[in-house]
Amino acid sequence: MTAVVFAGPTIGEEETQALLPGAIVLPPAGQGDIYNAARQGAEAIGLIDGYFEGVPSVWHKEILWAMEQGIPVFGSASMGALRAAELSSFGMIGIGRIYQDYASGVIIDDDEVAVLHSPAELGYAPLSEPMVSIRATVERAAASSILDTEQAAAVLQAAKTRFYQQRTWKLILADLPMSPWRDRFAAWLKTGAVDAKRNDAREMLERMSEFLNSGAPAAVQTCERMEQTLAWQDLVRRAEVQERSLQEADSRVLDELRLEPERYAVFRNRAALRLLALQEARRSGIQPGREALLAQLNSHRQMHSLYRSRDLQAWLQANGITAAQYEAELAQAAQAAEAASGLGGLEPSMLSELRLAGAYAGLKLRADAKQEQAAELLKPDVSMQQAERWQAAAWYFESCLHREIPEDLEAYAASIGIGAEEFFELIRQEFMYHLELEARTAPESRGEAGQDG
Repeated sequence: MTAVVFAGPTIGEEETQALLPGAIVLPPAGQGDIYNAARQGAEAIGLIDGYFEGVPSVWHKEILWAMEQGIPVFGSASMGALRAAELSSFGMIGIGRIYQDYASGVIIDDDEVAVLHSPAELGYAPLSEPMVSIRATVERAAASSILDTEQAAAVLQAAKTRFYQQRTWKLILADLPMSPWRDRFAAWLKTGAVDAKRNDAREMLERMSEFLNSGAPAAVQTCERMEQTLAWQDLVRRAEVQERSLQEADSRVLDELRLEPERYAVFRNRAALRLLALQEARRSGIQPGREALLAQLNSHRQMHSLYRSRDLQAWLQANGITAAQYEAELAQAAQAAEAASGLGGLEPSMLSELRLAGAYAGLKLRADAKQEQAAELLKPDVSMQQAERWQAAAWYFESCLHREIPEDLEAYAASIGIGAEEFFELIRQEFMYHLELEARTAPESRGEAGQDG
């Protein structure tokens, strides 16, 4: 499954991927980001961090829409805990103490989880303390007899009266009267402070990992279908416009392609087919499984000889995409391939394309030659033994395609529109055809060599 997690100041990308291997980690979510993740093939979404001000916040409706598509949406720690408390009755999965406190009404203010953080270039490092972590820290200090009830209340009041961007332990302590207990508490903070949001985020990622590894279907239910309001339709239009917008470097690449009109037409048609297949996949709810995604990854890396990590990194840099974008594109390719494989009646259209491209006649000559050869050399009731099958497969993939044998030959056969038995028969005929061609050309080669001598 493809998991997408929105995180930033609460927990870093490296730690997120360590707890949820293979996850695509995106920056804090703003309005439209969850909708885009759902449209681009996410099979599970984890919302930790999101924007509160300056950027429009994650909309409830996009979470509801994602769940309507059968995508489980998890929330914890920060914006995720807020939205989960508001939408848990519709199926959003809330995780952690902060979510529970919002859901039960113990805390109600948005500023409880808000923090000031650095920009993306500096890794969204938190620059203030969230109120929920301050509460958890004071609770631990009281349980450890560092603070008594009155002192704990004084710390919480000093913190709560400050604007969330100014909640740092240095400023909070400065607001308290000088006293031995304040100094004792300040010293204890160096090792005793609690990062409540990070703890909840870790718990959510571990739960997501268990869910994805279990292979269990998503139990996502909504009370009623989301209403397609004018505001929702506007968000959809804006997301689609943004998706179609191009980076300047990408525009220059397409301009170069336009100078080769025939090549441009080929890639335009391939892009159109991919787009139509993805639209069909989304309409039908088609989601490729983990095996299909791994097959897509292995196939692409073999095609471009990206066997080492540094080779893959160099390829990503040359092609102007990140590892997360690469994974998303492979997921889309697998989704489109699965949708295309489910379409019936493609054969007549494929034959039409072959004729128009001038490729039909050459393939027909080869097919006729193989049929004549099969009639002479093979008996209808002769079947290939298992060892012969593997020998034929090894010859075909290594000598003809110059690639490794796929782990799942049955799946490979299905990807080219035939069954496993038909595939093995196909490559056996190809092997015999090659042997005959070699036998024909060998005497000619020896004769030419003798003349030259």
